[in-house]
Amino acid sequence: MKVVFMGSPEFAVPHLKALLDSGHHVPCVFTQPDRPRSRGRRYLPTPVKVLAEEHEIPVYSPQTLKSQEALDVLKQVQPDVIVVVAYGLLIPKEILALPPKGCINVHASLLPKYRGAAPIERAIMAGEKTTGITTMHMAEGWDTGDIILQEKVDVPEDMTCGELNSKLSLKGSRLLVSTLNLIKTGTAPRISQDENLATYAAKLGRDEFLIDWSKSAYVIHHLVRAGNPSPGAFTYFQEKRLKVFQGKVLPGEENNSSFLQGLTGEICALRPEGLMVRTGEGYYLIQEVQCEGSKRLAIRDYLCGNPIEVGDVLNK
Repeated sequence: MKVVFMGSPEFAVPHLKALLDSGHHVPCVFTQPDRPRSRGRRYLPTPVKVLAEEHEIPVYSPQTLKSQEALDVLKQVQPDVIVVVAYGLLIPKEILALPPKGCINVHASLLPKYRGAAPIERAIMAGEKTTGITTMHMAEGWDTGDIILQEKVDVPEDMTCGELNSKLSLKGSRLLVSTLNLIKTGTAPRISQDENLATYAAKLGRDEFLIDWSKSAYVIHHLVRAGNPSPGAFTYFQEKRLKVFQGKVLPGEENNSSFLQGLTGEICALRPEGLMVRTGEGYYLIQEVQCEGSKRLAIRDYLCGNPIEVGDVLNK
């Protein structure tokens, strides 16, 4: 089939690779415009654009798909189907109605849960033990179309957002190929989403990654996992931002008489493997951090140049 691909971040790259490897013809790719992404604020292409140019596929990067130019390109190409994977722009109804076999979306959740821009991060923050990938027929709303295929993925308690992103991306690429086979033969199912079960995964602001030490150790652990590798959950120490990339809940410490009194966010112990911090419920061990202008460090390396004492309080 002739398939136009729309996608932008690293998550979408395996999907485009799978399309090319499965023999579908990709006449062009739509992706987000180049944007400043590095410390030097150099304008860099999206990962999808990089892959498309390696395969000499024409790339279009409109600011919006509501322009006549974008519609004219698609009318000229005449795709059988359009595939959308983490593109980042709402697809207008004029484009949804254009390809004879419709528009297909790959979404990183088990719809109707976690519709929206941040399904992976929100699922981890909620402490979900299972999530998954969904392919669907696109409709005008955000992630509201009829489901075609779904596949579940287990989420271990220490899995980071980056790790889950990679796992779901590979699962999604394989599910996309299976979905297109069904689309080609006209046998793709249409399973309506139950609106009563729908939840929304709104885009995350950086301030949402500020660690609130009055929360439980498990809530904090989920936040740290969701922020790894980017943008990083963070706290403050001596008025400087300190990102926390790895840690673990310390069960069984609640009854330790040495730690019963004190403030949330207080350093209770310095251990070889990390900093023990009192939370609103339980204790959390910080194992890997990054201070402003520095690289990520294990706690033992961080402490070599940044002395911390028992009794110091984070976010104070």
